[in-house]
Amino acid sequence: MKILHTSDWHIGRLLYGQKRYDEFADFFNWLTKLIEERCINALIVSGDIFDTTTPSNRAQQLYYQFLCKIAASGCSHVVITAGNHDSPTFLNAPKELLLSLNIHVVGSITDNLEDEVIVLSDSSGTPEAIVCAVPYLRDRDIRNVKPGESMEDKSTRLIQGVQKHYAEIEKIVTKKLENQDSIPVIGMGHLFTAGGKTIKDDGVRELYVGSLAHVGKEAFPSNVDYMALGHLHVSQKVGQCEHIRYSGSPIPMGFGEANQEKSVVIVNFNNPDLNDHNLDIELCAVPCFQPLARITGTMDDIIKNIDELKSKNSNAWLEIEYSGKNIAANLRQLLDKSVANTDMQILRIKNQQIVQDLISQAKNEQTLDDLNEIDVFNRLLDTCEIVKDERSMLMHSYKEIITMLNEKDINAL
Repeated sequence: MKILHTSDWHIGRLLYGQKRYDEFADFFNWLTKLIEERCINALIVSGDIFDTTTPSNRAQQLYYQFLCKIAASGCSHVVITAGNHDSPTFLNAPKELLLSLNIHVVGSITDNLEDEVIVLSDSSGTPEAIVCAVPYLRDRDIRNVKPGESMEDKSTRLIQGVQKHYAEIEKIVTKKLENQDSIPVIGMGHLFTAGGKTIKDDGVRELYVGSLAHVGKEAFPSNVDYMALGHLHVSQKVGQCEHIRYSGSPIPMGFGEANQEKSVVIVNFNNPDLNDHNLDIELCAVPCFQPLARITGTMDDIIKNIDELKSKNSNAWLEIEYSGKNIAANLRQLLDKSVANTDMQILRIKNQQIVQDLISQAKNEQTLDDLNEIDVFNRLLDTCEIVKDERSMLMHSYKEIITMLNEKDINAL
């Protein structure tokens, strides 16, 4: 049994307003060829299929075209779970139709937990593997709100809720394994584990208020041979365990990931004795379909870096941060001239000197592009002269509202 683990596609994601559909199309073409060439039996996708709960028509087209190609290939099974960016209702809507193509979709926590334990069988009906298809577990799915809870209490109850869910899944798997020849058990999850690595500006959204609810590896079922995780965009092991992994996002979500090697994970269960997670794991590098480059420095530094990219006939998208001491009032014109008649595009320019001067004079000169929702609320607290002791409580309540808005499934009836 050979599986391919991937996650965090974020189909439809923009980068400073730039559409990236060509990148997604190139990735899906590459992934289709890889699945065929490596004779993958099952494709496992651990959440964040789309970047928003209302994906565009083009994003949907890319998704369904890819699934149709995989269904027509030698890959026998596909298992897809929802992430925190996905609309559970949207993903679940065509699940019965997709099931006819051996594509299993779990968009949200199910009333019957057995629906999250999927037995993959070959054409003769013989079980090949068991998949614990656990989607992103929303706060309301696993925790009952109690008045007067502290942030620490909420985090503790969230972790307990995740652990309880996986414990129930483990019981179901154990029962299915009774009187069963040894077959691999594959777990799935979309969450933030303790010690997980992130990169600044990688687009990873805070799952639970306060970022305290980070799950330890002990929460996962002990009878799982490989744990396929999603949410963190950096490919990594969990707690030094080879068999518990994040595949990471296959496409850089922002310039913070520009120099990060992306990969998918191929797992080969080539040993009938799986008691010790005896499996072969290979990280397969994803090609770079659209180069990104972040350039920082004085004007001379920036022009030098751009000239180096020119010499390589680069078609990179650029994020440029001018950090020189002298104010360059015509910075945009100079930079546009430097990339003229090339395939490079400047998506973002930060004039650090001007920004610092404006901040010291009047913060209201900044645009919303320079701020996130937390920055905006902090500015409001500053304006209202909220004292330090009250800020923490207000920020906590504000983050709860943001989380509820992010998790609202606008496609639900």
